[in-house]
Amino acid sequence: MGCIVSSQKDSGGNRRRPGSIGDVSVYVPGLRIPKPVDFTQSLGDYLSKSIVERLSALRTRIVVMAGQEGPTITRTKRKSATQHGGSTLADLLQALEDYLPVLLGLVKDGSHLQYKVQFVWVNQEDEAEETAMSNAWYEVLSVLHLMATLLLSQANLLLLPRTSTDGYQPKVSEENRRASVDIFLKSAGYLDCAVRHVLPQLPAELRRNLPVDLAEGVLRALCLQTLGQGVDIQLGMAIDSTKATLAVKRRLACEMVKYWQQAQDNITNLPLANGWGEKHRLYVKWKYIESKAAAYYYHGMILDEGNTEKSHGMAVAALQAADEYFKESKKLCEAFNAATPLSRNPPLWGTMKYLSEKIPKDTSSKVRINRDLYTPERIMETAPTLPDFALALKPDDYQLPQVSPSWSTENVKGGSPNHLKG
Repeated sequence: MGCIVSSQKDSGGNRRRPGSIGDVSVYVPGLRIPKPVDFTQSLGDYLSKSIVERLSALRTRIVVMAGQEGPTITRTKRKSATQHGGSTLADLLQALEDYLPVLLGLVKDGSHLQYKVQFVWVNQEDEAEETAMSNAWYEVLSVLHLMATLLLSQANLLLLPRTSTDGYQPKVSEENRRASVDIFLKSAGYLDCAVRHVLPQLPAELRRNLPVDLAEGVLRALCLQTLGQGVDIQLGMAIDSTKATLAVKRRLACEMVKYWQQAQDNITNLPLANGWGEKHRLYVKWKYIESKAAAYYYHGMILDEGNTEKSHGMAVAALQAADEYFKESKKLCEAFNAATPLSRNPPLWGTMKYLSEKIPKDTSSKVRINRDLYTPERIMETAPTLPDFALALKPDDYQLPQVSPSWSTENVKGGSPNHLKG
């Protein structure tokens, strides 16, 4: 149940897109912005004035804050507070967390109240400028997506290199890197919950008519790429550690390839559009190819430790593949930054700073040495298969919160919510 209204982009003009989003360490999807709804008109006959006013106040706070922050929240050089006293990213996240337990009262025990309110959100990656659905699970899904997106924005800010006090190249502190991994897992937890526990609540017709921003493939891709970025940070910390072996680094790099490959598989056939969507697709492809460069590099370095002609030949093939993937990733990076909205790469740091120096150097060196030792036919034409490792990083086990105590019996007209069951 629940009607659907989608407005095409030429009918409204509500979607606001920044021309540039500045430095990008983490891809942050364009924010979906909620539009006002009238709870009194929809729910006034079923609920007490106090619960209706509470729903209205909590959602209006989100509408106002998201409207203020929406056009700028993915920009890296944005003010931390507005002139009205601090509509920060963290404040908006808290507002969503406050709203969710009250919102869930509309769907408790299959209540028909879930169909009484038409919720409207502005899309970013879909052809339709906005989508309205008379189903409270659509609202829950939209809230979780926005919460995950805000966390990705937090992670991006943490992972932008800062000028160090010692005057050397800008870098990201270990504290920020560790904090970002926790944020990635939390964001992935919201997205995983959306896919496993919220989408199944929507009827098949509504699921087919969801904007592409909320399509199952996009949600799964966002979850997987968030985990992939977490592994990227872990690999960077392993590179900096004197205790981490080549085997550990190869395992992390190979896991990263699997996360990004699965992310790409989930969005390959989706109709992503309107700048943000194409930029999302390019980002996933770029990071997938970049991760393959890292994996083949470490695979090649381990193979080169072997004492046979075959292992050395395989090592050269793996390193040559790493070099080709690295060159391709640089082109994809340029295409990503040139796609609307425009973006920039921050100064290189972490995994790719290290590999951007090591891959060309070590590939050239190993190829030269092995060509001196072996005849050309001993060198493999194709790269060896990467080893397959189980994925270790999992999303946080996020559970939807309990329904707010404000949904007490006296707040439901008629004295009990049972008469509202479907």
